[in-house]
Amino acid sequence: MNSPEKTDLTNCDVEPIHIPGSIQPHGCLLACDETATEIVRYSENAPSMLGLESPPAGQKLNAIVGRELSHGIRNALTRSRDGGGSSLLFGMTGPNGRRFDIAVHRFNGAAIIEFEPAEHDVAEPLELSRTMLGRIASITSTEKLVANSVRLLQAMLDYDRVMIYQFEPDDSGQVIGEAKRGNLESFKGQYFPATDIPQQARELYLKNPIRIISDAHFKPIPVVPVLDDSGEPLDLSFAHLRSVSPIHCEYLRNMGVGASMSISIIIDGTLWGLIACHHYGPRTLSMAERVAAELFGEFFSLHLNALRHKQSLDASASARAALDGLLQQAVQVQDINALLRSRLSEFARLIPADGVAMWLDGKLTVTGTTPSENQIRELARFATTVAEGRIWCTHRLSEVVDGAEAYSDQASGMLVVPLSQRPGDYVMYFRREVVQTLNWAGNPEKSYETGPLGDRLTPRKSFAIWKETVRRQSKPWTEEERQFGEAARAALVGVILEHSELLADERSKAEVRQRMLNQELNHRVKNILAVIKSLVTHPTGKGETLETYVEALRGRIQALSVAHDQVIRGDGGGGLIDLLAAELLPYRSDKNIINLEGPNVWMDARSFSIMALVLHELSTNAAKYGALSRPGGKLDVAWRIDDSGACDINWTESGGPTVEPPSREGFGTVLINRSIPFDLSGESSVSYDADGLKAAFRIPSRHVSLRTTHSVTAPHVVEHAEQRKQDGLSGRRVLIVEDQMLIALELEQILETAGIHVVATFGSVRDTLAYLSRNPLPDAAILDVNLGDSTSEEIAAFLTENKVPFLFATGYFDSSAIPRPFNTIPIVRKPYSEEAILSKLDKLISGDLPHGAPDSDPLPGQPLADGL
Repeated sequence: MNSPEKTDLTNCDVEPIHIPGSIQPHGCLLACDETATEIVRYSENAPSMLGLESPPAGQKLNAIVGRELSHGIRNALTRSRDGGGSSLLFGMTGPNGRRFDIAVHRFNGAAIIEFEPAEHDVAEPLELSRTMLGRIASITSTEKLVANSVRLLQAMLDYDRVMIYQFEPDDSGQVIGEAKRGNLESFKGQYFPATDIPQQARELYLKNPIRIISDAHFKPIPVVPVLDDSGEPLDLSFAHLRSVSPIHCEYLRNMGVGASMSISIIIDGTLWGLIACHHYGPRTLSMAERVAAELFGEFFSLHLNALRHKQSLDASASARAALDGLLQQAVQVQDINALLRSRLSEFARLIPADGVAMWLDGKLTVTGTTPSENQIRELARFATTVAEGRIWCTHRLSEVVDGAEAYSDQASGMLVVPLSQRPGDYVMYFRREVVQTLNWAGNPEKSYETGPLGDRLTPRKSFAIWKETVRRQSKPWTEEERQFGEAARAALVGVILEHSELLADERSKAEVRQRMLNQELNHRVKNILAVIKSLVTHPTGKGETLETYVEALRGRIQALSVAHDQVIRGDGGGGLIDLLAAELLPYRSDKNIINLEGPNVWMDARSFSIMALVLHELSTNAAKYGALSRPGGKLDVAWRIDDSGACDINWTESGGPTVEPPSREGFGTVLINRSIPFDLSGESSVSYDADGLKAAFRIPSRHVSLRTTHSVTAPHVVEHAEQRKQDGLSGRRVLIVEDQMLIALELEQILETAGIHVVATFGSVRDTLAYLSRNPLPDAAILDVNLGDSTSEEIAAFLTENKVPFLFATGYFDSSAIPRPFNTIPIVRKPYSEEAILSKLDKLISGDLPHGAPDSDPLPGQPLADGL
């Protein structure tokens, strides 16, 4: 090179990875004008993959893919927004008769169409993703969310290694969660330097949240022509098939990785981290599998964000509780500054620190190990430039404050909490220097050398642990500690404002403010828990806010989930009474009356799913606006089978607010009015009477049947989840033996929610017996009958010998799979019912269900003990 540019870390940062001029070979690409009429560019493999006789550039899209498919592509383009994600078409027939999954999007004046061979069923990965979302929806800690998510993703996607990688403030990252193949070394806890992910790659991760590399050794497929008539390359920022920087492929090959996928974790518009999947050989995911993974990633981000906000609220509440005494005293003293100084030791207990200084009205008060008064005065001046109206912290004080290295042994970390709206008054928390050893995945100081790609940054070739000794740094301030600091700031500012506004009735005003704060905290926590349940987002209707739309969508999807689970468990359908009980469960109380009356009607899978949506809309509307929204309200639901075999259902509300017809027909109203006529060829009518809403539905006879002759009479008693928990189970120790991870996780969640301690979960006979021989015996055990190539008979014999009661779990519909010596052991059937498993365990442990004998005679062909 004649005039080589100095090689530094910005070489990666300026590489134009969004315009690589090529794609990966597992699909092909056509680029059209903005209206998707004429093809202007194509990938070189498009003619062979699509079965074209000549290059398609300059030809009409209709002529290449056919009128029907081009019409579908244009319709899909109308659903995508410029500079946004792709619209997807699954299982479309291409010009050569081959089936393709197609992604289309519009960006920078080009309509980009990507074709990938459709080789997998769409429903299976999406259904698995829905199941996985249900597994993490109720998790309430970030640590457990991370641990469970990597395990679920590895089981779902079958990558050799799945990691969750969190970015630090300096853009380096740490692996905080990992699931891997057993023979691989662990990366958990290791740090990766910021330069591993260049800045422009981080920007693309925000635009396109999923990135797949099917083969790190792939040969890029050129897009031709490289430049359009205006001399511009094709921008592939939002393309699934976009080629990858050769530097990054070299990086992966140096790690021994053959394929990878990254899913962005985006929190409040910022790249918080990545879900990184590695495979040690080529691996191509179908478009449906990627959509399922992307959906999981989006929900993970939402859930993580909600948990972080909840932690912030909890921190605020704790800080407020710690400062309540201060608030009460503040309204009674004349000198608020003296009061604050006298309570400095209480401030010190809020956040772990080696020393605390209060710089208030030009006077210093300290406790613990701190810099000198002159040094703190300089730090207070510095704080005015960085902590205006908000907290500020660093664990590398000497890197941001001149001269701070002189006292780094006393203060290498500082967290500043402003005390008032005006600058100059602060509480400063200090932490001493901690000489720390970091485990880096290879030397983070990348070498500059001429590699196979020329005089550029060459990826490191060794990922062996590289230890770095770090000085003049303190223990970093955690996110929770920063939240406590922010909560303390808000509370202290409130105290000072309170004092400045003192009037004769100040004490009563403080109590009012406290109640308002509690109400606001309660309101915000409920909203956050509602957001956790959101699975997807969708454009809002006219006059409808995004928040209400997402809440409605969550409920609808949850209703469909209930219906789906019942259909699976109920051999293709479900009971109307069970569906009503499930939908009305959250709204039962001693302040309202819910009467359900009618015969035992069984609905087929189609009608059960439709009625799940309809009854969900009616139930939520009654709880928000109708009879169940106020004490004394009454809901009567009655149904019957008429002479033709059709089912008539009457929903009658009374005792609620005065009813007014809706001003517009929202989506929920459309569901109620049109779902049954459209999907079941039945009838629906809704009357908005002033004294209460009335609705009548008719389900044709082909969708319903009578299972028994007895009727269910009002009121149908349904217990809340909290009431279903068995008192005798709390604190009990239970062992799980199950070789399917997803099923084991589901069972763990059911038991832990009921207060049961799961002592261990194993998937093999050897591991289980080894544990039982070395540890205290559990109170009970749940044994999967079939464990891959073996059964749990040997475990059952050990438990029987040691008088430990246990249940068998099986997915079979009869008891033929139970080993003969144990054919009287109680059985629960998969998929698990929370009520059944807890009830059976309670009976087993309490002795109501004798160990070794069934609790009831089984029906012919049905399993013992449950009849599930």
